[in-house]
Amino acid sequence: MEEIEVPLEQSQEHIHEHAHIGGWIGKVALSTAMIAVIAAIAALMAGHHSNEALISQIQSSDNWSHYQAKSIKSSIVMMKNDLIIEMGKTPKGADLEKAAEYKKEQEEISKEAKDKAHESEHHLGAHVILAKSVTLFQIAIAISAIAVLTRKKRFWYVSLGFAGIGVVFFIQGLLFG
Repeated sequence: MEEIEVPLEQSQEHIHEHAHIGGWIGKVALSTAMIAVIAAIAALMAGHHSNEALISQIQSSDNWSHYQAKSIKSSIVMMKNDLIIEMGKTPKGADLEKAAEYKKEQEEISKEAKDKAHESEHHLGAHVILAKSVTLFQIAIAISAIAVLTRKKRFWYVSLGFAGIGVVFFIQGLLFG
């Protein structure tokens, strides 16, 4: 009886090739998962800074409205005093003190409004940097998918490059915020 020859060498090469690709695909999947985690963290932080920028801007606007109210009150007291002087009478000391108090309060309110506006700009700057990192991470994830579909490692390396640049922006965002 004649033995059937099984082409084991060719089968082993085929198995080895698929195992090698599977190992490489596993590395791509793992790196992509890590990139996705960092992207999610960066997105949360970008959203936080966006919200804080909005809140600070609203507070700044509220302070400017308060400033305007004090300005109107001060103008009314000053007009009252001017009318009293035009009538040949002496304005009350309490009114003069009130006008001075309004001016002092306006200075404090103005400083607080400017501080809140600056705080808003700072949060917005951190948001922009972190949003750039999220974009780069998303590009890296997409290119990783292309690498797996085309089975070309160079795409994976390009995706790692985008992820690396994303990490630089992420760190900048952490330091900026």
